[in-house]
Amino acid sequence: MSGYRALLLVFAACSLVAWQAPQIFEVKPALGTKPVTDDPDDPAIWINAAHPEQSLVLGTNKVQAPRGALVVFGLDGEIRQTFTGIDRPNNVDVEYGLQPSNPGAGSQPIDIAVVTERLKDRLRIFSVTAQGVREAGTVACCREPMGIGLYRRPRDGAIFAIVAPKGRPDSPRTNYLWQYQLELKGGKVSGKLVRKFGRFSGTKEIEAVVVDDELGFVYYSDEGAGIRKYHADPDHAGAATELALLGTQGYQGDREGLALYTAPGGQGYLISTDQLPRNSEYKVYARSGQNQLLFAFKGGADTTDGIEVTSTPLGARFPKGLFVAMNSAPKNFLLYDMRDILKFNGR
Repeated sequence: MSGYRALLLVFAACSLVAWQAPQIFEVKPALGTKPVTDDPDDPAIWINAAHPEQSLVLGTNKVQAPRGALVVFGLDGEIRQTFTGIDRPNNVDVEYGLQPSNPGAGSQPIDIAVVTERLKDRLRIFSVTAQGVREAGTVACCREPMGIGLYRRPRDGAIFAIVAPKGRPDSPRTNYLWQYQLELKGGKVSGKLVRKFGRFSGTKEIEAVVVDDELGFVYYSDEGAGIRKYHADPDHAGAATELALLGTQGYQGDREGLALYTAPGGQGYLISTDQLPRNSEYKVYARSGQNQLLFAFKGGADTTDGIEVTSTPLGARFPKGLFVAMNSAPKNFLLYDMRDILKFNGR
């Protein structure tokens, strides 16, 4: 046997040893939301700091206008508001404390929810308060935006939207994601393009994007290849360098929704969806270090696309936080008590 061939066999053996299928647990949802009218896609969570039990779940109804909508739910699953007329909204994300660029004159920071409006090639921005959700601006964007993750930079509070366009045969293999800095002026939100970055395998597409504000990383699902990791700050010296490609093995379906469960000291979990009919699987990776795969769970959700999670206690019903998963066939979102998930990692 040649030395080259022997070396290949050693690498293959090491690879086989390194990969171990995680233990998979079953979790029951605490409740499901009321259904949307057509096609749910992606959820986000807005936390009411003063009254956490009155926090909101925002979800998209992914169809053409006029029925395309952003739907606002309470933690009881009931619909609080519906914004129709959005032309095929795909994903939504929430960020806190967008500062006005012209402070004074009664201008205050706002919490925002940003929706990708795919058939209008733009982002739709909404302000979120305890009194409800209202429109706050638009940003012209890349062709057919789908995925979105918002990033609040710790050093100056600047907020960015990182956007993934729909995959096409002519999609670029590099500089795939578009990053915009958002600006609040006169009560309206606008944005400017600050960079393009990120590799794409060319298989399937990229939709799920999640950002770790504290640690400064952005993760996105290259559906047929793995989960890619970059620096979120466009000014970072290594902003163009891919830091890792994880989740390359063990998926039966597409790599879809991503969510981040944060804990003190950089601890917590990165959760990734393995999109399966009738009972999607969620793989749980360590937030820190090399993002080691820890365990997996299923919760009875059908063909899950988007997910969201928070570690913030949300009242007596969700004292360790909340996990939300899109549930395709019933056209709703399932809400899970994080206590039922955390116990599988000894917590």
